[in-house]
Amino acid sequence: MKRRLLSQALLTTLFALGGIASAQAQIKWDLPAAYPANNFHTENLVQFANDVEKASGGKLKITVHANASLFKAPEIKRAVQGGQAQIGEILLANFQNEWQLFGADGLPFLADSYEESFKLYKVQRPFLEKKLAEQGMMLLYSVAWPPQGIYVKKEIASVADMRGLKWRAYSPATGKIAELIGAQPVTIQAAELSQALATGVVESYMSSGSTGYDSKTYESIKYWYDTQAWLPKNAVIVNKKAFDALDANTQAAVLKAAADAEARGWKVSEEKNDWYKKALTDKGMKIMTPSPKLIADLKQVGSIMLADWQKKAGPDGEAMIAAYVKASAAAAKPAAAKPAAKK
Repeated sequence: MKRRLLSQALLTTLFALGGIASAQAQIKWDLPAAYPANNFHTENLVQFANDVEKASGGKLKITVHANASLFKAPEIKRAVQGGQAQIGEILLANFQNEWQLFGADGLPFLADSYEESFKLYKVQRPFLEKKLAEQGMMLLYSVAWPPQGIYVKKEIASVADMRGLKWRAYSPATGKIAELIGAQPVTIQAAELSQALATGVVESYMSSGSTGYDSKTYESIKYWYDTQAWLPKNAVIVNKKAFDALDANTQAAVLKAAADAEARGWKVSEEKNDWYKKALTDKGMKIMTPSPKLIADLKQVGSIMLADWQKKAGPDGEAMIAAYVKASAAAAKPAAAKPAAKK
C-alpha cells in the first residue's frame, strides 16, 4: 500500500515538474500597440502573433496590447529599446525629431499612392534597419496607412479657410503643417482622439479613413477632403537581445510571420481604403473632392517641408531621396518597344 502511494506521489511530482518545465520552455513577449483592437493594423498584429506561436510549436507566445493599454504611442519605441517590452508597433513619423528619416513618409505629396509609398519604403528600409540596429533593435515589418485627408467641420476651398482651426498634431510633420497653414496645433494621440473631438479640443486634423472610422470622427465632424497627401507607415520593431535569445527555428518563425504580415498588411490597407470611405459616408460624413486651389496650397506646404527636411536629414536623407526619385523614374519610364519580327 505504501509502495503504491509512493509511486502515485512520484508520478504526481513528475507531472508537476513536467508542467513547470513546459511553462518555463514557453517564452512570452508583450507587444504594445497604439490603435484599437478592430483596426486593421492591430488585427494584422494578432494574426502575426498567432502565426509565430503556431510556427514555433508554442515556444513563443506574443500578447498584443491594443489601444495604448500597455504604453502610450510615444512611449512604445523606448519601451522596446529598453527591454520593458520585447516587441512593439510604432508610427514611424512620430519619431522624426529623433532622426529625420523616421519621418520621410510623413512629408506631404512626396509619395502619395500605395505604389509610390512602397517604393519609398524599399529605399527607406536599409536606413531604418541600420539606425534601429544602432539602438539595439530590429525592424520586422512595416505597413502603410491609407492615404491622408483632411477632417474639418466646415467646407474649405483653400488653406486660408483653415487658419485658426484647432488642429490635431500627432507627429512633427502634422505639427509643422499646422504652423504653415496658420492653424492651432493640439497634441492628441489616437487613443485620445474621440474624446478630444467630442469636447471640442480639436476641430480638424489630417488622417486616413481608417482613423476617422475607428475614432467615430463622423459623430463630431461632417467633412473629409480626400487629398491623398501621404501614406504614413507603422513599423513592428523587436529588441535585438530578446530576438537573439530565441533558438534558430523560433527566429525563423518570427521572420517568416513578419514577411507574411507585411505582404498581408499592405494588401488589406489598400483594399480597405474604399471600404472606409463608404463606411464614413454611411455614417453621414461627406467625402469631398479637394479644389485645385486647396491641392496647390497643400503641395506648396509639402515643398517647404521637404526642403526643410532635406536640410536636417543630411547625407543619409539626400541619398534616400535620390534613390527614391531614381526608383520612381525607372518605374515611370515606358518599356522599350520590341523590334518587329522579320518575315
